[in-house]
Amino acid sequence: MSADGARPLKVAQVIATLEQAGAEKQLSLLARALPRGEFDVDVIALVRGGHYERALRDAGVRVHVLGKRRKLDPAALLGLRALLRRLAPDVVHAWMFTANAYARLAVGGRTTPPVIASERGPDDWKSGWQHRVDRLLAPRTSRLVVNAHVVARQAAARGFPAERIRVVPNGLATELTDPAADAAPIDARVTGASRLVGYVGRLAPGKRVEDLLTAAALLRTSYPGLTFVVIGDGPERGRLERHAADLGLRELVCFVGHRPDAAALIARLDAFWLASENEGMSNSLMEAMAAGTPVVVSDIPGNRELVTDGVTGCIVPLGSARGFADATAALWRDAARAGTMSAAAAAHVRRELSVERMVERYESLYREVARQRGGAAEAAGTPERGAFR
Repeated sequence: MSADGARPLKVAQVIATLEQAGAEKQLSLLARALPRGEFDVDVIALVRGGHYERALRDAGVRVHVLGKRRKLDPAALLGLRALLRRLAPDVVHAWMFTANAYARLAVGGRTTPPVIASERGPDDWKSGWQHRVDRLLAPRTSRLVVNAHVVARQAAARGFPAERIRVVPNGLATELTDPAADAAPIDARVTGASRLVGYVGRLAPGKRVEDLLTAAALLRTSYPGLTFVVIGDGPERGRLERHAADLGLRELVCFVGHRPDAAALIARLDAFWLASENEGMSNSLMEAMAAGTPVVVSDIPGNRELVTDGVTGCIVPLGSARGFADATAALWRDAARAGTMSAAAAAHVRRELSVERMVERYESLYREVARQRGGAAEAAGTPERGAFR
């Protein structure tokens, strides 16, 4: 019961898995931080649990795993519909394409819980059929929440009503980026490195890690003790390892794979690189900025929403390995300038992108759509909560 005696607002969060990834992390932070007594939260993983499941359960958040097995799984869809009937949420919040589709198919119409769909980055990766699904299900979407203005503009350009789009930037648990935080050694091979540059993220097309391999080779001519640490995994790892070997960089580049302590490792880098051609709001970039690690990033709209060139980091032309090498060398030559920029970046993230600010924004959004749903239900002469067609 809330302080004013009202019952808690029931929110069902729906996502494909609870593995360690950006959207899953944001869901976990949000679900655990929503004020108890004001919000009653269930998390539904369509496919499987994973890294964040235990933290959610330990925080008292109920977790349901449906075990979806195929891309189109009628049993999982029916299971989701039955579970939502039983939970009777006031608001359903879905995260990313699969959950967006299943949640909107499971519920629909003005007498059912409003569905908030969410996109976490530019959707250029989607195929034609996925865009058609989004268009068909748009009428069942009360709000579309995105984490960056570049994503909002793209959604509006694709025809989603702009008045129903909300921007809620990612939240960062800044205590996880404390430079004094415990972390296992990065790798035995980097113990003697005089300079560490790093990339943290998925090894996938569009991240342009090959640009960073070339940048590291260029930078090592001035810094012989340099090591480039690649933290993360993905479908491109094998190709990138072979590319590094072909370039003669086997001793320069250290692929360490997925690391649960990645946020703490970022604080130990001398520079953080992000060369992506598409980003919404990068969690790893936020973590680097909060940790006071100098950042050099590609010139794309998503990165520009976080980094102000020359103030909180360096922005270089997309695809320019030389740009990454030169900007990083300039930062290292002028330690005072680098320190000023890093301090400004940390202050910006802690002030504007905290978990607390994110939670406040979602609280307001949930109450907004719940009020809208209550008014529609009253006008239709239906019960205010838990109604399904």
